Amino acid sequence: MKGASFLPLAKEHIPPIMEIESEANGSPWSERSFLQEIGHGPSEFIVAKFQGEIVGYAGAWIVADECHVTTVAVAPSHRRQGLGRKLMVELLERAGKRGAVCATLEVRAGNTAAVKMYEGLGFVSAGLRKAYYPNNREDAVIMWLHGLDGQRP
Repeated sequence: MKGASFLPLAKEHIPPIMEIESEANGSPWSERSFLQEIGHGPSEFIVAKFQGEIVGYAGAWIVADECHVTTVAVAPSHRRQGLGRKLMVELLERAGKRGAVCATLEVRAGNTAAVKMYEGLGFVSAGLRKAYYPNNREDAVIMWLHGLDGQRP
């Protein structure tokens, strides 16, 4: 998706994020959860803006030298255009600049498109979290990416 820009999360981004969140996440975050990411030291949270509209977001916590991806979502009208991948690349680059050398995340076991995207970025499956998602007790695949510092295995 050419022409998208990436900005740090700000309070004015919350209303459009909440719209995307309600459509994209079976276990949506609360408005308060997003607000708490603003200015939170470990947080790296970005929004994707396209033609003046917030169309996606991604967040992570950087703890020591690890990046834990907490959320990634794209508005339904902008899916399958490479935006999720671009959000992840931007997020991982920012995490690397903050000293992260690896990244981890959980993804719904049934979300094959997301699993495939993460694998394309170099993530590998490392296990399952049984009944991880509260809305339907779906398992989560735990994935890891090593080498954010340029030293990929």
